[in-house]
Amino acid sequence: MRIGQGYDVHRLSEGRKLILSGIEIPFEKGLLGHSDADVLTHALCDALLGAAALGDIGVHFPDTDMRYKGISSILLLKEVKSLLDERGYKIENIDCTVIAQRPKLSPYILKMREKLSDVLSLDLDRISIKATTQEKLGFAGREEGIAALAVCILC
Repeated sequence: MRIGQGYDVHRLSEGRKLILSGIEIPFEKGLLGHSDADVLTHALCDALLGAAALGDIGVHFPDTDMRYKGISSILLLKEVKSLLDERGYKIENIDCTVIAQRPKLSPYILKMREKLSDVLSLDLDRISIKATTQEKLGFAGREEGIAALAVCILC
């Protein structure tokens, strides 16, 4: 059994779509980044890569590589899944937390879990996604950005 953890943060910005777990969330701002800046998927990629001792998302998909400019982070997650499959790892479970003052994410959590379930070929009951605020404290509380944490177990 191997445990991995991941963390990511991106700044909120006008003129961008807000994508979390591959799902577009209606909001007046989106996350700024080289790719689609899907903070939840980035944290999950890091957790999975870390559990397998394969480095991190920046090693595999550097923001200096134009092939990844604007790319869907779901495509990156699919590549991470391929790396795990090649090495014989099985994902046992995933637990993620998104930290955002706004928007309210509870209406989208099931869709986000379903997307990850599909991409990772993992039963829905093995994927947890939660959302919390920072009670208006810090960068997330001031609505400057969104952060995400992910933990996984590989067998």
